[in-house]
Amino acid sequence: MSQTPQDLAGAAVGVLTTADAAAKAAAGRAAAKAWRDGRIAEVGRANPPERPARPPRPELKPPREVPRRSIGAAPKGRIALLHALAHIELNAVDLAWDLIARFSGPDSKLDSKRDLPRAFFDDWVAVADDEARHFTLLTERLAALGAAYGDLPAHDGLWQAASDTRHDLLARLAVVPLVLEARGLDVSPAMIAKLEASGDHESAGLLQVIYRDEIGHVAAGKRWFDWACARAGREPVATWRALVARHFKGTLKPPFNEAARRAAGLTPETYGPLATG
Repeated sequence: MSQTPQDLAGAAVGVLTTADAAAKAAAGRAAAKAWRDGRIAEVGRANPPERPARPPRPELKPPREVPRRSIGAAPKGRIALLHALAHIELNAVDLAWDLIARFSGPDSKLDSKRDLPRAFFDDWVAVADDEARHFTLLTERLAALGAAYGDLPAHDGLWQAASDTRHDLLARLAVVPLVLEARGLDVSPAMIAKLEASGDHESAGLLQVIYRDEIGHVAAGKRWFDWACARAGREPVATWRALVARHFKGTLKPPFNEAARRAAGLTPETYGPLATG
């Protein structure tokens, strides 16, 4: 961004309306720094776009039409994995800034007379900054392997979760950090191990960094979900299960990374009853 926005919500919309992927990540990091430095001091109010701006590539397809990735000794499979992860991280940039912009005003589902506390925005700005950093690290690794973000098709399933929960903070927190990001905790160790086995220690190390950060992101989701439930006078476990059943289109599939989930505040007693398979 060439000029620092006057408030955080405006900065969030600026990120969401930036189409170029690298520029979006850079805008997000600049906005996060401006918030931390105090150059953006107010949360403000904003109406985010229904969909974030995106680059013309990658081609977006239904999830079932995107080829499954297989990690092996050949670079092709590792490039496919890193490309898929870069796409997830770019979606995560938009999801974090959409959360900030969309709920910058009073949340009528909780209490229309009270705004969210500043600590809420501190946490999600930090998450957004992490996601932009992850995207940049992944694209740099792709470049080292002779590839670029946009070279392969990707799917648009992640943004559907944002669309389905755009009017309800509790639903957004229930689905995005506590289902989608928690699933990342389940699958990351196996991906890291396969990359190590293939001899790609640089990519494995990068995924290890992302994995550690994502535990903190899920923990932030759990912390603010519980806070929002307390403010609304709702029991967290029953509320989470009901919201997931209503708004999440997929299923919760084991095996679960119970150690990482516990580190983020999620216990098997919470998510276990929803598991299938």
